[in-house]
Amino acid sequence: MPKIKTNRSAHKRFRVTGTGKVLRNKAYKSHILTKKTRKRKRNLRRSAILDMAEQGRVKKMIPYK
Repeated sequence: MPKIKTNRSAHKRFRVTGTGKVLRNKAYKSHILTKKTRKRKRNLRRSAILDMAEQGRVKKMIPYK
């Protein structure tokens, strides 16, 4: 059996925790930040856990992480 190729775009966007959950970065933090509140921008810095429905699909894209 050949090795599975890692999806490079998924590899850069997601991290797998020690318990097997997938972490993602939050959207809406790249531009037009002047109208967003300080609290909202601060909360966008944190990473979020990916929904369980999507985790299996992402784990197939990053098999060796």
